[in-house]
Amino acid sequence: MNPLELSTKVIDSGKTDGPVNRVTNELSELADNLAIVESFSHTIAWDTGEGLMCFDASGVGSGANVVSALRTWRGDRISSLVYTHGHADHVGGSFAFADDAAARGFDRPTVIGHENVNRRIDRYALTSDWNLAINARQFGGIPSDMGLEVGAGAARFLPKSTLRTDVSFDQRHTMTAGDTVVEFHHGRGETDDHLWAFVPEKKWIFTGDFIIWNYPNAGNPQKVQRYALEWAQSLRKMIAQEPELLLPAHGLPIEGKERIARVLNDIATTLEDVVSRVIDMMNAGETLDTIIHTVKVDDETLAKPYLRPYYDEPEFVVRNIWRLYGGWWDGAASRLKPAPDAVLGAELASLTGGARVLMDRALALMESDIRLACHLADFAGWAEPESASIHADRAQVFWQRRLQEKSLMAQGIFRSASRASQAIAGTLDQK
Repeated sequence: MNPLELSTKVIDSGKTDGPVNRVTNELSELADNLAIVESFSHTIAWDTGEGLMCFDASGVGSGANVVSALRTWRGDRISSLVYTHGHADHVGGSFAFADDAAARGFDRPTVIGHENVNRRIDRYALTSDWNLAINARQFGGIPSDMGLEVGAGAARFLPKSTLRTDVSFDQRHTMTAGDTVVEFHHGRGETDDHLWAFVPEKKWIFTGDFIIWNYPNAGNPQKVQRYALEWAQSLRKMIAQEPELLLPAHGLPIEGKERIARVLNDIATTLEDVVSRVIDMMNAGETLDTIIHTVKVDDETLAKPYLRPYYDEPEFVVRNIWRLYGGWWDGAASRLKPAPDAVLGAELASLTGGARVLMDRALALMESDIRLACHLADFAGWAEPESASIHADRAQVFWQRRLQEKSLMAQGIFRSASRASQAIAGTLDQK
């Protein structure tokens, strides 16, 4: 089904019976001279009359497929490549755009992005191994299109061939593409280098990851700071433009001024509500423990097809709001300068009768209180870090936890914990 037809059906019905974050590497024309290649991330291409302006380059594993799909539609020079932000799945495929230009005898695209994009690329080079590790946990192994480059005996999170920005800006940049004005606006949200673009004449808005057809990725537990309130503020600014066609980097494009405004308002409202409640509780002197078990998002909101907690989730967003406004300490005095986990686990095991007692209790709690069961399983594992039987049971507890979670982030971390214990127990399935 055409992505616009599908999004209209899903939003108007409030229900979906199929994927809305599609990765097909197939091209669909959305309007005159405008097309999308649905990938990870998407690339949106606009024939400006003076070359193609493409929004996002997709990942290193999908960039070449995206360019091939584009070439079934237009053979013109790709004159400009806009990074909505610097995440690897948005910039890692840029080498394919450069290779295509060279093969066709064109100058490579002029790359446009926020001034922090190149700084992000520098940071990825500095922390490549760390980013490989956290993405392996988050995605249960690193997808080929996340930016992994293997060469010269080493893996890199982002290829050295990734194009850097040629034109950068701070808060706002305006240019003419063909004979049409394009506005670029900076807004912090998922990242500090994010932009959204608007074409006033056509009423097109390019949102990048401000819209991902999941609950906003404003809480990722393994990544740098996110900005939930500023995310909502950017969505409010988008609504004010009265766009008639919304073009995201993940998920389905959306058409219709009222429909777009409703989606943007729903996302902004839930973020504003969570931020407000967290800050109110912080101002009242509550601890992070109290806040994360108090501030919830209602099921009706989370049931909306563009707000389901299948990637990030509200509990993680709450933690990131605390981190932004309150720092890393959670308010529990013992955790300001804590004892080593192994020492704590050994002491609790000694007091209760051994690591096996802790683990048996964890197994007994798996059905009634999986959160508590995970604590006890960790204590037992820390107390006896080389015990095959303890870790076989710890693997079972965390695998059960994974099965009960909705968000990919939680599933990935709990799966990783389970597999780590399987490796110690000698039961790891390498498939």
